[in-house]
Amino acid sequence: MIQYRLGAPTAPVLERFMGCRARNSYIMGPLGSGKTIGVVQRLLAQMAEQPANSQGIRPTRFMAVRNTYPSLMGTTVKDFLQVFEGLGRMTMGGLNPPTFTADFKLEDGSRVQSETVFLALDRDDAIQKLRGYQITGVWFNEAKELSKSIIDMADLRHGRFPTEAGNGVACGWHGCLGDTNAPDVDHWYWRLAEHDKPEGWEFFRQPGGVLRKRDANGEPIEGWVVNPHAENMPNLPDGYYEAGMAGKDDDWIAVMLSNEYGFVVEGAPVHPWYVDSVHCSRHELEPDPKLPLIIGVDFGRTPAAVLTQLEPGMGRRTVLDEFTSEDMSAAIFAPELKRYIEERYPHMPIEMYCDPAGEARGQATEDTPIAVLRANGFPARPCESNSPLLRRAALSNPGRRLCMDGKPAFVLSPRAKITRRGLQGGFCYRKLRVSGDRYGEEPDKNMYSHPVEACEYAMMGSGEGRAALRPARSQGEFHNTALG
Repeated sequence: MIQYRLGAPTAPVLERFMGCRARNSYIMGPLGSGKTIGVVQRLLAQMAEQPANSQGIRPTRFMAVRNTYPSLMGTTVKDFLQVFEGLGRMTMGGLNPPTFTADFKLEDGSRVQSETVFLALDRDDAIQKLRGYQITGVWFNEAKELSKSIIDMADLRHGRFPTEAGNGVACGWHGCLGDTNAPDVDHWYWRLAEHDKPEGWEFFRQPGGVLRKRDANGEPIEGWVVNPHAENMPNLPDGYYEAGMAGKDDDWIAVMLSNEYGFVVEGAPVHPWYVDSVHCSRHELEPDPKLPLIIGVDFGRTPAAVLTQLEPGMGRRTVLDEFTSEDMSAAIFAPELKRYIEERYPHMPIEMYCDPAGEARGQATEDTPIAVLRANGFPARPCESNSPLLRRAALSNPGRRLCMDGKPAFVLSPRAKITRRGLQGGFCYRKLRVSGDRYGEEPDKNMYSHPVEACEYAMMGSGEGRAALRPARSQGEFHNTALG
């Protein structure tokens, strides 16, 4: 038998989260704050609180979601089993996803019978995976790494199990739970938590493990101190946060330890030549109406377009803007992109270069994504090659080049926010869980990869692809010694 009322009395924010029964509950905290274990304990409580049927069975089915399979198995499953060890069995292998089957008796004599299915939703078919499940609730582990389209679809799948007809009892509480480190201020989480909180959603923010140092007037100064009000300290090793700050830069400490919204590069950048202070303009760039818009398009379920121009005399590439999406077909994306361009960049000539995969027909339609763009009036053409090396070089060439005025041949407007974050390292090769600094051979597909790859197609299709094949330098080359 189990006494399920677990909690965190020395962690008041985590305790409030665990006692919340809103349809959607999310908690954001620093490393070491106990938020993940708190969510798992909350899952245990929700299983035990499900009403019992006439046989005394409390049936539920949950889904645990992470963005990649290695993270799912290396972190999510392990944290889950810390709480559920001895309460059921884990099944792994075969065609079905990893599943934990809980079966245990409560003090009142009723019995909890519950499934928790573990899914990695890091690919374009993630939405299709979700549509096949009838569940009680969802746990989003490290929610900031998941696209909003996945959150939206999952929010429509819960509350469908159990049912009176099939299980002898209706579903009690149902909803979504999530834990996360602090995301960037451009992220969907930040927007919902800080500005546009939907009805039925609750967001909890734990105190940081460290705080910025302040002078006698309360103004922030360089350096950090351990927060005496940090949560979960009794369960951490001595000196946890002091040791955690050693060798880390301020951006990393701010996000991962101080629980401040911000951006952290967690892998090897695909485009390490990019230096934000050099390549990003301080002010939003305006188009030259005499020059064509050169648009690159990346497809998939999260299509993206990046709008660029080329100064022919100078040879400078400018990224003016971006148009991104989530869970959107080409049939919807194309007219939306057309409307956006007509409103923002009317009467400008257009060149458009696309992912060659856009010539492939989908399973549900005979139209290809490129054909859909053409039907909406765009002069869309596929790039000649989809070689990753050639695409990367087509973007890095102007990034490393100097024009005759001594300034970089690649300049990005801060209006292209997601592309900017992608070039800063959001589009990256994920670090492998092995000794030494080793990274995967393929970059992560995420919210940052699509606009950056669209930018690569724009550069490649409009001439930088051919330039990438030429070894000779033109005019000059920018080189950042720190990045190599």
